[in-house]
Amino acid sequence: MSSKEQTSANLAEGAVPAPLTNLKIQYTKIFINNEWHNSVSGKKFPVINPATEEKICDVEEGDKGDVDKAVKAAREAFQFGSPWRTMDASERGRLLNKLADLIERDRLILATIESINGGKLFSSAYLMDISTSLKIIRYYASWADKIHGCTIPIDGKFFSYTRHEPIGVCGQILPWNFPLVTLAVKIGPALCCGNTVVVKPAEQTPLSALYVASLIKEVGLLIKEAAGKSNLKRVSLELGGKSPCIVFADADLDSAVEFAHHGVFFHQGQCCIAASRLFVEESIYDTFVQRSVERAKKYTLGNPLDPEVQQGPQIDKEQYTKILDLIESGKKEGAKLECGGGPSGNKGYFIQPTVFSNVTDEMRIAKEEIFGPVQQIMKFKTIDEVIKRANNTHYGLAAGIFTKDLDKALTISSALQAGTVWVNCYGSFSPQTPFGGFKMSGNGREMGEYGLHEYLEVKTITVKISEKNS
Repeated sequence: MSSKEQTSANLAEGAVPAPLTNLKIQYTKIFINNEWHNSVSGKKFPVINPATEEKICDVEEGDKGDVDKAVKAAREAFQFGSPWRTMDASERGRLLNKLADLIERDRLILATIESINGGKLFSSAYLMDISTSLKIIRYYASWADKIHGCTIPIDGKFFSYTRHEPIGVCGQILPWNFPLVTLAVKIGPALCCGNTVVVKPAEQTPLSALYVASLIKEVGLLIKEAAGKSNLKRVSLELGGKSPCIVFADADLDSAVEFAHHGVFFHQGQCCIAASRLFVEESIYDTFVQRSVERAKKYTLGNPLDPEVQQGPQIDKEQYTKILDLIESGKKEGAKLECGGGPSGNKGYFIQPTVFSNVTDEMRIAKEEIFGPVQQIMKFKTIDEVIKRANNTHYGLAAGIFTKDLDKALTISSALQAGTVWVNCYGSFSPQTPFGGFKMSGNGREMGEYGLHEYLEVKTITVKISEKNS
């Protein structure tokens, strides 16, 4: 059986292989114009394993000079007549599919990198992050030759039509919590539309993006990678949230407890859509709190490469300190600490799974994005009250509703100010569905057909039709 067939068999069975031991990090330079470069300044920065606080490697530190080089190369690759700009759309799709094949081939390496570099559970990286990245890239590969305009009937003897054209060089900044998935979300639609890209990986987690750059080199594309900042004229932003999750008394309690739990504790709470404001109807509040505490206490913390571990470390000391400070604020402001509430172990950035009850809307833990394993459970009485409280935030990224009453679910879904609303589930994603936020949670949309719009300009062309003399 080939390695690819073995991988497919493992996935079909839900099996997870052992992570690679003694993985050697090969790619630490800046990738520009299909080649590896040292930084212009000669500077490097250390990349730290958050589970051990030990240095993994040093990575070239991109600066203004490196960005200038990358943007120049990307502009040249986008010029009319260049191979990338004039390539058949179907060929762009084929090359993106080839990139997905190489990511699938090396999924064990990439999952190990994600776990070591970002503290992500290896099983989660292998089964979820890699699979999601593959689906996204293949989804947009299939769009490459299906992007087209339309003809428009207008008054007079004219022929008018639209073209959807690539916008040019795209600056793309990756967050540290899902470095591989967000890389796919960014480069998939940008490249399928015919743009060139300059990518800035997060300094905490640059290693998987750099490895994918090596795969891009293997495919042979003129795609540009760089670690540096870029000034953007056209911006699509996803800026996090403080997402409400509303549980009504008529909900399936077992399902609601489990979804709400994973909604805030998945990846140590380091998710932009974390269900970090949990509203529970008064009549089931005490039972829900009890069940949630029992669930949170089941975790084993430790090295994310260990298959017995269910929770890894926070990404770095800065986040670790911030989360502990917010936990202390919850205690001081009168929330009831049900479990957890402090650091775990004496090495690595580990924090105990923490649950607060009796949380009120004005507390810091109810207003600020914690980005950590902290669940705060609030009580509500009426539908009108909970809608008003759920919307009383500067954010508007996601929301969840748990109820068996479909009419209630649809009514509240319409009333909530959030880019994504899940009903009787939470955190369910697909490459086909658009994702983005309202209010301070950002602008624009990623994924789905809407994700293409950020990378296209619409050009209208009108041609006068000559009149023939009879």
